[in-house]
Amino acid sequence: MASYHPYLNFAGNAEEAFNFYKTVFGGEFSAVMRFADMAGCEEMQLSDADKSKIAHISLPLDNGTILMATDSLESMGQKLNVGNNTYTCIVPDSRDDADRLFNGLSPGGKVEMPMSDMPWGAYWGCFSDKFGVQWMISHDNK
Repeated sequence: MASYHPYLNFAGNAEEAFNFYKTVFGGEFSAVMRFADMAGCEEMQLSDADKSKIAHISLPLDNGTILMATDSLESMGQKLNVGNNTYTCIVPDSRDDADRLFNGLSPGGKVEMPMSDMPWGAYWGCFSDKFGVQWMISHDNK
């Protein structure tokens, strides 16, 4: 496996939180994507307020770790509760390894999004395992 990264969920204030984290950790964002920037946003029927929220943001840290986040949207059925606002993101070296990890960890749990190609260039999926631990598997397709 290539690396592990923390992935945080916010209730609409991911941008504010990451601007704060940037003042502490330094560096520059490597990605800032709003829901309005995502392919298929029109079909999601999001409000203008939700379209402006963060779909994905990432801040590289000095040790190779990337701190990442999104805003949870209640309009998409996502409810943020303390305890479900953190994922461990595993970044495997291959699609095959991504599938192996996803298929190995997810049985008995709850799949949120099956492994599939995403607009930001990753082969990605997320789920809670049978113990309630939340995981993301993200292979960079580049």
